[in-house]
Formats: sequence, C-alpha cells, structure tokens
Amino acid sequence: MQLLKFSLLCLALIVPAFAGAQDNCSHRGDLDVQYCDANKDMVADLPTDSKKLKSPNTLVFTFVPIEEPAVYEKAFKPFTDYLAQCTGKRVVFFQVQSNAAEIEAMRAGRLHVAGFSTGATPFAVNIAGAVPFALKGTEDKGVQGNHLVMIVKNDSPYKKLSDLKGKKVAHVSPSSNSGHLAPKALFPKEGLVPDTDYKIVFSGKHDQSILGVNSGDYDAAAVDENVVKRMADRGVIKKENFRVLYRSKMFPSTTFAYAHDLEPKFRDQLVKCFHDYRFPPELQKTFDGSDRFLPATYQKDWLLVREVADAAGEKFTRDAYEKEQSKAKDKEAKAKKQTKDEPVKLKQ
Repeated sequence: MQLLKFSLLCLALIVPAFAGAQDNCSHRGDLDVQYCDANKDMVADLPTDSKKLKSPNTLVFTFVPIEEPAVYEKAFKPFTDYLAQCTGKRVVFFQVQSNAAEIEAMRAGRLHVAGFSTGATPFAVNIAGAVPFALKGTEDKGVQGNHLVMIVKNDSPYKKLSDLKGKKVAHVSPSSNSGHLAPKALFPKEGLVPDTDYKIVFSGKHDQSILGVNSGDYDAAAVDENVVKRMADRGVIKKENFRVLYRSKMFPSTTFAYAHDLEPKFRDQLVKCFHDYRFPPELQKTFDGSDRFLPATYQKDWLLVREVADAAGEKFTRDAYEKEQSKAKDKEAKAKKQTKDEPVKLKQ
C-alpha cells in the first residue's frame, strides 16, 4: 500500500508533463492523462513516439492474486515454459499480493502481460494502459465466466440476504467485481444495502473471505463462486459447510491483457502464442475445464461489468480508485485498532 501511495504521488507530480499531450489527443474517455483513445475502442492507443515501444528481453507475466500467488506460479509453469519457447524471450512469473500491486506494476512498466480479475480489469485499462485480449474457455462452450455468490456457514441461521442486516460481511477489495462492485449494485434489489445494512469488512482476497466465513470470523462473504469450487476441489474447504444465499448472472472471468506500449510485431506474436496454446490436464482442472485462451475485447466483453458499476454509482477512473483505496485503508486501520482495544479474555 505504501508503494502504491508513493507511485500515485509520483504520478500526480508528473501529470503536468502530460498537459501538452491532452491537446494532441482527440479522445481520452476515462483513460488516465498519459493515454489516448483516438479510435474510441476504450483502451489505450499505441504511443505515437516509436522510441516508447517495448520488446523486452525478459517478459514479465502474472495472474490475479485471488488465492496464494505460489499456487498459480506452479499451475502456469507449463504455460510460461511454452511462452518462452514461442516468443523467444525469457519469461518470469511475478508474484503479486493484491489487485493494487498488479495494476501498479503494469502502470510502472514492470509487468508486460497479466491475468486481471473481473473488477480490476477496468481500473487496469484506465490507470495502467492494459489492453484485454483473451478470456479462458472452450471451443464448444465459449468463454468461462464467474458468478457472485453470498455464502454463509451451512449451520448458520441466515436464509436470505436480508437476514444479514447488522452482521459482519466480508467484501474482497474496492476494485473487485464479484467481491465488491456487483454486491453494491445488485444486493439493494434483494433488500440488503451494503455499507448501510451491514458494515463492509475488506478481506483482501476471495480465499481469505471464504476461510473467514469457514472459521466464523465473518457471518457471510460476497465472493467469486469459482474460487469456492477450486478451494473445495483442492481440499482446502468442504463445500457442504457452506450455503449460498444469492447467485448472480454470469460475469466475464479473468481477462488476460498486455501493456499498451508493446511493439506491434512482438505484441501480435504474443497474442498468437496465447491463442494457439492448449491447456494441459492439470491447468484444465485448475480452471474448471477451460482448455484455451479465447479472443476478447474490453469494449464488448466488459459491458456488463461497466453497467454494474454505473448502477452502483462507481467510476473506473484514477480519482475513484485512489478514493476507494483510501477508504479500504481507513477501514483496515479501524479494524486493527478495534481488535487492539478489545479487552483480553482470560481463560477460566
């Protein structure tokens, strides 16, 4: 978080340097000031200065930190080996601990291609210049999506969303779609208003929310249903220990996006490598049967996510991102203080 604050401060200091660029950009939309969207496809255009184009000797790749990063570094090892052979580049998997760290890494030029979570994708597009190009899926079923679910312990007294008024409910992070933005947009229609009817507690990750419900730290949690399934398949939790109070329509799942400033010939080669790859059995198991990367665009495939954000009164701009991160930090600090101030209960 300190790194994020420092980087955003540095960005704020260099914004004036881009002031002249605004005059040369015919359209920007919600993109940050250093990017332009002249063709109005909602993602950052290539830099007009060819000196800013990148074809790195070492290609840095990561995957959304919805669970422990080491789990996915191991799962993606066959793919990163293939990607190195396909591109002729050295490929390293960069472990990140949060959506904010992943977004900042691409914005700062330290990350070239990555899997971003559903809710973090629009922030990555607008703040970091990420360009989505692929989703997981299969040839016959199409792209794999995810569903927001509100889970509680199976032996809890809660039967419907409105039963959670006044309870301790976990959300994931301010940028998470199924873990925050979608609940804010969809739950009020079901008689439950987040941060009004219950106090939001940010856990940081989907798996931490799920484990928190399992241990009794939270009464309920809004999470990605796919994460629940994967944790159950690995034996981390027992699926029968939970009850689902709400299940949403399908959202697009993790997007794979490249940095907007990749040199076009290399970028096209990278995209082809992704689309030509077929997942080995172990990776198919990890991703619920998906066996390939399917073409995707931000403008078309993230329309529902943007509509949910609009319904929740949310924006995917840098200002909105900074405000949400600040709120999350304040909530975390208050929670730590409250825990610290609680009297110690002595064992009898």
